[in-house]
Amino acid sequence: MQTLEEQAIVQSHQDNQDRSSLSHLQRVLGSLKRYPWLTLGALVSALLLVAAYAVTPQLFRWAIDQGIAQNNLTVVLQSGAALVAAALARGLFNFGQSFCAEAMSQSVVYDLRNRIFSKIQILSFSYHDQSQTSQLLTRVTSDIEQVRTFLSTSLVQVISGVVTLVAIATILLVMNWRLALISLTVVPLAGWLMARFFSQNNLLFRQVQEQLSDLNGVLQENLLGVRVVKAFVREEVERDRYTQLNNGLIAANMKTIVAIRNTFPFIFLVSNLVIVAVVGYGGAAVIGDRFSVGELVAFNAYLLLILQPILLIGFAAPAIAQAASSAERVYEVIDAAIEIRDRPRAIPFTTCGGRITFENVSFRYPGATSPTLCDISFETKPNELVAILGMTGSGKSTVTNLIPRFYDVTAGAVRIDGRDVRDFTLESLRSRISTVFQETTLFSGTIFSNITYAKPEATLQEVIEVAKAAQIHDFVASLPDGYDTIVGERGVGLSGGQKQRVAIARTLLTDYNILILDDSTSAVDAQTAAQIQAALDDLMRRRTCTAFVVAQRISTVRTADRILLMDKGRLVAQGTHDHLMATSPLYGVILESQVGATPVLT
Repeated sequence: MQTLEEQAIVQSHQDNQDRSSLSHLQRVLGSLKRYPWLTLGALVSALLLVAAYAVTPQLFRWAIDQGIAQNNLTVVLQSGAALVAAALARGLFNFGQSFCAEAMSQSVVYDLRNRIFSKIQILSFSYHDQSQTSQLLTRVTSDIEQVRTFLSTSLVQVISGVVTLVAIATILLVMNWRLALISLTVVPLAGWLMARFFSQNNLLFRQVQEQLSDLNGVLQENLLGVRVVKAFVREEVERDRYTQLNNGLIAANMKTIVAIRNTFPFIFLVSNLVIVAVVGYGGAAVIGDRFSVGELVAFNAYLLLILQPILLIGFAAPAIAQAASSAERVYEVIDAAIEIRDRPRAIPFTTCGGRITFENVSFRYPGATSPTLCDISFETKPNELVAILGMTGSGKSTVTNLIPRFYDVTAGAVRIDGRDVRDFTLESLRSRISTVFQETTLFSGTIFSNITYAKPEATLQEVIEVAKAAQIHDFVASLPDGYDTIVGERGVGLSGGQKQRVAIARTLLTDYNILILDDSTSAVDAQTAAQIQAALDDLMRRRTCTAFVVAQRISTVRTADRILLMDKGRLVAQGTHDHLMATSPLYGVILESQVGATPVLT
C-alpha cells in the first residue's frame, strides 16, 4: 500500500507528464500556421458540413408538418429535392474536409520527419552512445504516424464536434428549452468522463510506445546479428525473448482497452437514457398538442446529431492521448542538446601544417564513472606518422576521436598548429580530417558509390588509385561488374577485410590533411596490412599529411615515426620502435605476446 505522500508524489509526476505532453501537442498545432490555406480549407469545410447536417432535420420537419400532415405533395417533393441537395452538399464538404485535413497533416509530418532526421545528423556522438537506434526508429516512424493521425482525423473530429455541439444546442434551446435541457445533460457528464480518461491514461499510452520501441530494438538486434544467432543455435532463445516483449506490448495495449471500457460504456448509457427521456417527454408534448410530430422527429434527429460528436470526441480521446505522448517523444529528439557545436566567432580551418598538440588532456565519457584519458600530453611534427598502441580499453581510439571533435575534452586542450580545435568550425575541421573507424560501415549501392561517398564527383581513375593503395583494386577488378558491383546492406557480400579496404579507399579519396586509421586493418592478414601501410607511406610522402594509426599489432606500426604507448588511459611512453624496445617494459611485453601469433586472415 502506498502512503498518502507517495500517492501525492506519483500524482504530481503524472500531472507534470500530462502538462508536458499537452504542451508538445500545442507545438504541433502551432506548426499549422505554415499551412494557412490547407488549415482554413479544412475548417471551412468542417463548418459547412455541420451546417448541412444542421439543416437536414428542419427539412424533415417541413416535409412532415407542411407536406405530409397537410397533404401537400408539392412541399413533399420540394423537401425531398432539398434533402437530396443537402446530401450532395454533405458529401462535397466531407470530401473537402478530409482532403484538406490529410494534405495538412502530411505537410506537417513531412516537416517533422525532416526536422528529426536533420537533428539526428547533427547530434553529438555522446547522444548516439546513450540512445538506442530502435527508439529513434520508432520516433521517426510510429510516433510521427500517431501525430499524423491526430491531425488528419482526431483534430477535425474534435473541432467539428465542438462546433456541432454549440450549433445543435442553440437550435434545441430555440425549439424547446425544457426538452433541450434534458438532452444537454449528457454533454457536461461526457466531457468530465473524457477529461478524466485523458488525465489518467496519458502515461499508459506513452508506455505502449516505449514497449513498441523495445520490441523494435530486439528485432533490430536480431536482424543485425542473425549470423551469430544461427551460429550458436539460439533461434529458440531469441524467439522466446521476442515473444516475451510482444506479450508485454499486448498487455500494455489491453490496459488501454480496459481504460476505454471503463469510460465509454457510461457515456453510451447516459446517451440512451437521455433518448428515452426525450421520447417520453416529447411524446407527451405531442399528445398534449404542445409539440408537432415534425418537431419531435426533428428534435430526435438533432439529439442523434448532438450525441454523434460526443461519441466522436470520445473515440478521439485515446488517439489524442497517444498523439500527445508521441509528440513529446518526437520533440525530445528535436529539442535534444547538441553538445558539440561551433563556438561563437569560430573560424574556418583552411590551412594545416600538421602539428597536433595534446595539452594535459583528460576525458570522461558522458555517464561514465571514471575518466577514459588522464593528463595526456604530446606534440606531433608535420607529415609525421604517429602510431597509437596499447591494450584493449587503454584509450587509443578516444585520443583520435578528440582531434575532429567527435567529443570535447573534459580538461586540457587539443590544438592544431597551436590553435584549439574548438576555435574552428566543425564542418571545415572535419572536412580536413579523414577517419577510418574501427567498425566498418558500408551503404547499399555499388562499390564505386561507397568509395566516392564523400567525393561523389571523383573520377574512375581517382577511385582506382586509392583502391590500389588500399589493396582492394585487384579484388574489385576480378568481379564481373567491377566497381559497379552491388554490395548488400552494411556491405553484406564482402568479407571483413574487404570491407575495411573499401573503407580505407573511401577515406583516402577525400581532401584530408590529417588521416586517422582506427585499427582499420584488424580484419586483414599481416602481409596485406604491411602492403597497405607501405602504400600509405608512399601517399604521405607525396602529399602534406599527418597520420595517426591506431593498432593492436606492433608489426603494423613498427615503421612509424613515433609510437604512443597507452595504458589505462595514460600515455606511459613514446618514441620509435627501437627506442621503446630499449626503454619500455610494457612495449616489450606486448611485443613478446605477439611473437609467433597466428596472422589474421580475411
